Amino acid sequence: MSIRIFLSTTVLLLTTIQLSIAQLITTAAIPKVDYVVPSQYDLAIPQTDILSGYLGNRYQLNLEKRLLQVDEEGLLEGFHSRPGKQRWIGEHIGKYLEAAANTWLVTKDSRLKQQMDRMFHRLLETQGEDGYLGTYLPENRWTSWDVWVHKYDLFGLLAYYGAVGDPKALKAATQIGDLLYNTFGDTPGKKNILKSGSHVGMAATSVIDPMLDLYRWTGDKKYLDFCRYIIRAYDFEGGPAIVTSILKHKRVDKVANAKAYEMLSNIVGLVKMYRLTGDKDLLNVINYTFDDISANRLFVTGTSSDHERFQDDHYLLADTSAHMGEGCVTTTWLQFNTQLFSITGDLKYYNEIEKTIYNHLLGAENPQTGCVSYYTPLIGEKPYRCNITCCLSSVPRGIALIPYLNFGQLNHIPTILLYEPAQIKEKIKTSSQQTIPLELTLTTEFPRKGTATLQVNLPQSAQFPLQLRVPEWATNYTATVNGKTYKSEPNQLLKIVRQWKDNDKISISFDIRTEIVNGGKTYPGSFTLKRGPQIFALDQSLNPQVDFETAKLVYPEKAAIKLTEAQDKLPKNWVGTLAYSTDISTGDNKKQSILLVPYADASQTGGFSKVWIPTTGR
Repeated sequence: MSIRIFLSTTVLLLTTIQLSIAQLITTAAIPKVDYVVPSQYDLAIPQTDILSGYLGNRYQLNLEKRLLQVDEEGLLEGFHSRPGKQRWIGEHIGKYLEAAANTWLVTKDSRLKQQMDRMFHRLLETQGEDGYLGTYLPENRWTSWDVWVHKYDLFGLLAYYGAVGDPKALKAATQIGDLLYNTFGDTPGKKNILKSGSHVGMAATSVIDPMLDLYRWTGDKKYLDFCRYIIRAYDFEGGPAIVTSILKHKRVDKVANAKAYEMLSNIVGLVKMYRLTGDKDLLNVINYTFDDISANRLFVTGTSSDHERFQDDHYLLADTSAHMGEGCVTTTWLQFNTQLFSITGDLKYYNEIEKTIYNHLLGAENPQTGCVSYYTPLIGEKPYRCNITCCLSSVPRGIALIPYLNFGQLNHIPTILLYEPAQIKEKIKTSSQQTIPLELTLTTEFPRKGTATLQVNLPQSAQFPLQLRVPEWATNYTATVNGKTYKSEPNQLLKIVRQWKDNDKISISFDIRTEIVNGGKTYPGSFTLKRGPQIFALDQSLNPQVDFETAKLVYPEKAAIKLTEAQDKLPKNWVGTLAYSTDISTGDNKKQSILLVPYADASQTGGFSKVWIPTTGR
């Protein structure tokens, strides 16, 4: 399957980590406030981007199996028949609208457009004259998850506005912003926002994120003032002290009750506030957050949280009972790193993006059914469900970002980031500052093979630079153009500046490193396999002959392992074509062949799977 993008010739600049359409610069809607802190990397939608291959297939499945299959009545009934059945039932329509708008801009799918139009108009029917768009009765307003619901209303409405240009969406969002501004504050007669939400107030204060988006769209300074109030409120009596705590301890598990999703949502807002103000304290908070999570609280598959909270250093229980890897945390971690990469262009953030996408994000959505895991374990059956939950709504938002992450501009240089098959059309500036159309066709079998051909098509010969991201797991990387070979070390950007001609081809080759990853403090004596960006798992439905209680991975002396391609052993209904065989030892010390598949594909047929496998070695 492929993804087709037909956009106007205007460059659409994504400026939020959600890549919500509220942040897109389009001919229909242009934000009135620009960031003070410049971007080193701009996630720009090219004129055309046809993404196929492994990621393209999963993206299309997210459209067909999840977005087009949502329970419309279930998402809207809490608004049409207040109060809602869940305290947070109102968040789902906003999450859907954001994911649908991003996806529609990519696919221009008429079915999706009709669906999101219908749901948008039905949602607006329920907005009160004062701007209220929640699911609570009047006597219970601004309790529990009411502000949280309006947070996702804002995301969805602004996304829809940016996608279709309907002024009713911006008006509805502005009415919500005015209502929140008039209701909460630290001046006489206003409510304390900390008392209107759960988790030491962090659920309610996370509305800082879309309120800053609303400020950018409208230029109305009161929305920025409201967000400054939220930051002050962190340190009110009984507040989460997000900024002061992270500056003091440099670790997130010491903040409030350590609730990961709500805390990260606030920190995403702090990233935007930093970009708008240049406040160095906020930058320190952002950096400490990344350093702490990535070093101490991140699972090998690119997610965090245990029972929805950040735990102690390297405490990373991975079975079903741990309730690990909440889907909302996975998506928010992806958004956080996307924003940091946009600000800095530092590849360490992109490495986290790649890790999360290829592993825990895709692993949380069943490619056969579109159902989603609320928690997605590394050991056990993935509990895919299709009922309405926060993670069922969040994971599709993350997957909807994938087409925006394969190609972009780093310091105004067109850059290939992911080695998935793609066809890209974009207008670029040459070294002589002339604007010309550029077409790139990336042909590759990645992630199965480490070879690719990038064809350059131009209307005329022109000099300009092209950049290729050399992944941290790629060795022996070479790129050859017309007999000239360029080499690069891992985790670098390879820039090629030349006089390009029509039909020039770059032949790219790299080795995809296979690593044995230690289970660490939580799983000593166990290992997993990592090939390129992908973590592999042992799925019992594919290995019925294996005794999961006694099987052990054969650990080679020099930390090398032999994998043999075995996709022909996958069942016919299996979604995915990557599979490798290797050896394990049985309880009686005899070798036995097993089949390993990417963690993202494992358990799709309901099989027990595990990433961490005991070893016969060290």
